Amino acid sequence: METKPRARVAVAGAGAIGSAVALTLARAQFDVTLFDPSPAGDNASGVAAGMLAPVAEAVFDPVSTPHLAVLRRARDLWPAFAEGLDLAILRDGLRVEGRGDWLADIAARFEALGVPFQRLDGALIDAEASDVEDWRVEARPALAALRTAFDALGGRFQPRAFTPADLPAFDAVVLATGAAGASGLAPELSILTPIKGQILRADRGPATGPVIRGEGVYICPGDSPAIGATMEAGRNDLMIDPAATDALREAALRLRPELAEAVLTTEVGVRAATPDGLPLVGWSAMPGVMLAVGARRNGWLLAPLVADLVASYLKGDNPGPDAALFDARRFSRT
Repeated sequence: METKPRARVAVAGAGAIGSAVALTLARAQFDVTLFDPSPAGDNASGVAAGMLAPVAEAVFDPVSTPHLAVLRRARDLWPAFAEGLDLAILRDGLRVEGRGDWLADIAARFEALGVPFQRLDGALIDAEASDVEDWRVEARPALAALRTAFDALGGRFQPRAFTPADLPAFDAVVLATGAAGASGLAPELSILTPIKGQILRADRGPATGPVIRGEGVYICPGDSPAIGATMEAGRNDLMIDPAATDALREAALRLRPELAEAVLTTEVGVRAATPDGLPLVGWSAMPGVMLAVGARRNGWLLAPLVADLVASYLKGDNPGPDAALFDARRFSRT
């Protein structure tokens, strides 16, 4: 299926991927309406730490380890995507701290992946400060910047969920929702699994510098440093679980004891994941429905790449070599 510029396209879901898709399509002169029932930033992308971190994902998340190359390609799209936006890309890199035997294991993972790193002051850091691999954005300000740019291009926003009854009003709909946000609109969604994530925000701590990784935790600097994050597969509730967050706090204190004085608040989001950890991107078996769902914990990192793929499909262009990795029907064909 191919659509034309100025075709009417709905995008369901205003998280990192949905917002990036909506902006990319508006830039390509599609007539875009973005749907989301939640307040701005009140979603998994807003709760997230905004990591654009292919190395950390490949090193610390076994599901992402095979995908380092495509995660790097996705990261490299960010500077061009963010050009002209009020959106800072923070290139402060990665610092890994912990017990000696654990650090030796992490160093071995770096080496197995062929990723350059250095040992400095008893920690591991990712290459030179001028050439770090892992970047990040501030999640909620980034969502606001994407929305502002989308609005400036004439995009429309509907503060409600997209429903099957809306389909006749559009030439195509792009589903960029979470695990349960578009049930009934595409058969491929049945493959998705929800993953609940809890993250702590501190009222003090490191404001700048690299993301600090330790055993079972990361500390992401900022005005409200993020301490995260749990990965609770199969759960789609938004209940705060003190047992899980207490473990995060204790792990963070081992890295930065001064956080003992911090006031911590808990934020909860639910992501959607596929069995291989890569999103479903492309046309559904349902006519007029395109998928851009299931990015697991890499929604921010993959957002520009997914948006480019969606735009290519809608314009009838060649989506490029990464399309097969993200094939929306790859699990239904096995």
